[in-house]
Amino acid sequence: MDQFSPILLNLGLLGYVLGALAGLVFFRRSRAANLGAFGCAAAAAACTGLACVHALLTGAATDAGSTRLVPTLVPYVQFTVCLDPLSCFFGLILSLVALALSIYSLGYARGYYGRKSVGVLGAFYNVLVLATTLVFLSDNAFFFLIAWEIMALSAYCLVSFEHEQNETRNAGVLFFVMSHIGTGCLILGFLLLFQASGGYGFAGFHALGDKMAASPRNAAFLLFLVGFGVKAGLVPLHIWLPAAHPVAPSNVSALLSGVLIKTGIYGLARVLFDFLGTPPNWWGVTVLGLGTLSAVLGVLYALMQHDLKRLLAYHSIENIGIILMGLGAALMFLHTGHPVLASLALVAGLYHTINHAVFKALLFLGAGAVVHAAHTRDMEEMGGLAKRMPHTALFFLIGAVAISALPPLNGFVSEWLVYQSLLQGFGTTSSLIRLMFPLSGAMLALTGALAAACFVKAFGITFLAQPRSTHAAQAREATPTMLLGQGLLAAACVFLGLFPTLFLKVLDPVTRQLAGPALSTQLSLANGLVLSGATPGGGSVSTLGLTAAAAGLLLVPFALWLVYARRTRVRLGPTWDCGLQGLTPRMEYTATGFSKPIRMIFKALFRPRREVQREYDFSPYFAKTLRFESHVEELFLTRLYRPLYGAVWQASRRMRALQAGSLQAYLIYIFVILLVLLLFAL
Repeated sequence: MDQFSPILLNLGLLGYVLGALAGLVFFRRSRAANLGAFGCAAAAAACTGLACVHALLTGAATDAGSTRLVPTLVPYVQFTVCLDPLSCFFGLILSLVALALSIYSLGYARGYYGRKSVGVLGAFYNVLVLATTLVFLSDNAFFFLIAWEIMALSAYCLVSFEHEQNETRNAGVLFFVMSHIGTGCLILGFLLLFQASGGYGFAGFHALGDKMAASPRNAAFLLFLVGFGVKAGLVPLHIWLPAAHPVAPSNVSALLSGVLIKTGIYGLARVLFDFLGTPPNWWGVTVLGLGTLSAVLGVLYALMQHDLKRLLAYHSIENIGIILMGLGAALMFLHTGHPVLASLALVAGLYHTINHAVFKALLFLGAGAVVHAAHTRDMEEMGGLAKRMPHTALFFLIGAVAISALPPLNGFVSEWLVYQSLLQGFGTTSSLIRLMFPLSGAMLALTGALAAACFVKAFGITFLAQPRSTHAAQAREATPTMLLGQGLLAAACVFLGLFPTLFLKVLDPVTRQLAGPALSTQLSLANGLVLSGATPGGGSVSTLGLTAAAAGLLLVPFALWLVYARRTRVRLGPTWDCGLQGLTPRMEYTATGFSKPIRMIFKALFRPRREVQREYDFSPYFAKTLRFESHVEELFLTRLYRPLYGAVWQASRRMRALQAGSLQAYLIYIFVILLVLLLFAL
């Protein structure tokens, strides 16, 4: 095996360790801690990214063996990593995002000088990235769960970084509880696989599902779906995500949304396609249905948000739904014996995984720069920032176009591939299950339209018109390192959008590992410039051709200007204000007003509630003050989790009677539990 990738990988892992130590050593020296922690993280991300790219491009990932990191200290625990194609692909996603975030953090962390410990922030940041890397690369269940738990705990510490605020503490506790519910399900799922294989190594789990009985196999599927679904933010397991992402530091929010929730996607891809074998049809239907539900509800709730970071958090739920639509369709194609279409759907889901990581991290970094400058997350107090922060506005606009799936950027390409897989799935079976494909395609179209409307709102209310607050009026552009981090991700959005056929070759080893056939030769035509469907009935598109055509059309008005208007005198005048004394921020469109039509259309879902308070001087026709509040209901939180929380609370209060303070009673409890366990074992 080529040793270049393992050497770079070890250097990268060592870099994260040094970054964490630098943050702790320079605990009281903010500048040194900032440079040491985030500088080491940037170098480490570059090394691990190069290792993963080299392994994928040279074919080393295809036959990569296990590499031991440290000696075995615990029985059954082998601290080994494996650079197989799936691990390398997700390691590449992490490294790309972590590189941009680390550069961005060099400027962003300056805002904490004198207020918070930058060393603690940098140390936990490095631990989180290191643990996430090991989650993607671990080669056995024990090591995976250890890295998974370290990842969850370090993420909890970063979410709770500004713990002085009550909202932050509540979000941290919710994240902690939901993460450990998911971890419990994963432990049970791996125990079922251990029972069938007799070991904990991932190599022994390969295609294990074909040898398992139906009941434990289905139980393992449900346990892994819940365990990884919690981390991914799958509806209805998503409630921690819109609570935790807004309150974390913005560089951490970008890491959580761009990469951390992708660990759930990695886990599902690893288990469903690598471990559990050929799936029954209801697995694919379940994943496709939950993905469709997540996509639609995520974008609908995002439209109702006024908090910029909370809006982006709900869009993460939407995009996780789109990814799962691709994975669910791939499972259905594998069941019906269509490996080429399964590869197409899998590529669509995985390509949207890296695309979402890039443009969502970009949007969170832009939001972080805005919050840093305007000192608020409320869009109603922003406005006019395009003149004061032109570079941030440009990068945020690129991210908004990408997430809205508009050509020619990367979000359009991956959603187009998802459409292709869904449209071609209708003819793969004669059962009524095939109706899932056009229904999901229609919901994906609705999701795309609503996402575009949402980001018209997000960009327009935040960056256009006049400032609505003093802080917005005094905002200044972000620092050069913050802009450089955003610029790297914006360039990635453009590259992945204009040259998808070049990047899709990287996914060939992944599709060969998980679904069978490689797909790049069937997806690309015309020397790699046109992206086509995997079957003769599929469509085709060229984002590079669309861009060239648009650029050519721009030459027409330029030529007309040269001929007719070049020497025309330009006169500048005030903006039309309907005859009033001048435009004021009170005349602008608000986020509430923009989203009201959607709120009224879907009022059965949102159950909107509003409160209006008026104060009058001397007549009910002349109001002195007017206070308006509007609220929408989060369906699963109010209808599922709060009643469940109340039931658990009441049950726990009744169970307090068991804690009698009697040693004899406790011995009886232990004896009864042992009897039950023995009966279960027999």
